[in-house]
Amino acid sequence: MSCVFTLIAAQDTLIDRAVRLMSETPLIDGHNDLPWQLRKQFNNQLKNVDLYKINNTHTSIPKIQKGRLGAQFWSAYVPCDTQYKDAVRQTLEQIDVIHRMCQKYPEVFMFATSSQGLIFLHHIDIMEAFNQNKTASLIGVEGGHSIDSSLGTLRTMYHLGVRYLTLTHSCNTPWADNWRVDSGSDPSEHDGLSPFGKQLIVEMNRLGMLIDLAHVPVKVMNQVLDMSQAPVIFSHSSAYTVCNHKRNVPDDILMRVKEKQGIVMVNFYNDYVTCSKTANLSNVADHFDHIKKVAGHTIIGFGGDYDGVTRVPQGLEDVSKVPDLVAELLRRGWTDEEVKAALGDNLLRVLKEVEKVRDNQSRTPPDDVPIPYDEVENSCRTSYGYPESSSAAAVQPLCSLALLLTLALHSLITAW
Repeated sequence: MSCVFTLIAAQDTLIDRAVRLMSETPLIDGHNDLPWQLRKQFNNQLKNVDLYKINNTHTSIPKIQKGRLGAQFWSAYVPCDTQYKDAVRQTLEQIDVIHRMCQKYPEVFMFATSSQGLIFLHHIDIMEAFNQNKTASLIGVEGGHSIDSSLGTLRTMYHLGVRYLTLTHSCNTPWADNWRVDSGSDPSEHDGLSPFGKQLIVEMNRLGMLIDLAHVPVKVMNQVLDMSQAPVIFSHSSAYTVCNHKRNVPDDILMRVKEKQGIVMVNFYNDYVTCSKTANLSNVADHFDHIKKVAGHTIIGFGGDYDGVTRVPQGLEDVSKVPDLVAELLRRGWTDEEVKAALGDNLLRVLKEVEKVRDNQSRTPPDDVPIPYDEVENSCRTSYGYPESSSAAAVQPLCSLALLLTLALHSLITAW
């Protein structure tokens, strides 16, 4: 009996230590799909939902508070079947519902767009929200189909507060292959990124938007790591060596992320944790341990994917359980410094570096060369602005020249 009491006391000590660390450094989670649940269950009518009382989601206000969630990237996600149809509208509606969620519960959520800096036009930084004991709320758009192959739409979403774009979801876009290419489920259409896809990476660097590689094939991972001036993120992916799922990150890419000073935010979905329908908290900790072993603790973060998945591990049933995972890392010998890095310091560093790259390009004009029309032509799209004659013949040379000039400038800036 005394052994049982000793074990309980030791676990309580680890939980107390975990809570202390989470009170000093914000837990920043890379991906939560509660906004999609608001659409599915309530058609975004917030008057019909009470986030204090909702009990059929992984996320609620009591669960957030118990889980000590310091900052959250809320996912503005719409499915792939909206591509070529109403993806932009639906994505804007998801951005809107995140803003309205923050407005409805100002005592809990504080909209944020940066790591730190001046509070201007309600663009609050993460640490300011954390210091006020509120959950900093950021936006990530999950899937390049949401911008409809438009750099103008990308910029507009940035101005609305979007701070990362997941390049693809589970479908190819007119400019990028998705992760299913590596599994053989989808054909490669672009050998990774098309010329316009490479334009997009350069423009995201200029904007200061995080490039999220969570849903792309290895080819795209390497292309972006070659091109990007700024660190990259995997907002909700785990370690491929631990679970050989194509949504996870191979060891050689982990090393490249380290070189780029980026971050891999570990996903809790059972299928990516154990490659099976069942998993537990310890299995998730195995991914943290593996990434730390391969590339160090400075590239690790939390990317639970709550409310976007159908199966979560035993012991991590909802957002309230994350302190238990932190305690497990401590039990495995992680130092306070390593835990704080994974909680939020790593992501804060990445954000600051992305913002630095943006600020260094403040005099670089926006890229306004459109994607060639023949690459996006379909029955739901008009061609206003493109030459009336063969749009492909007229636009492609201009697009290719602009891309070459942009990449040359990128190389000169990097060398300088």
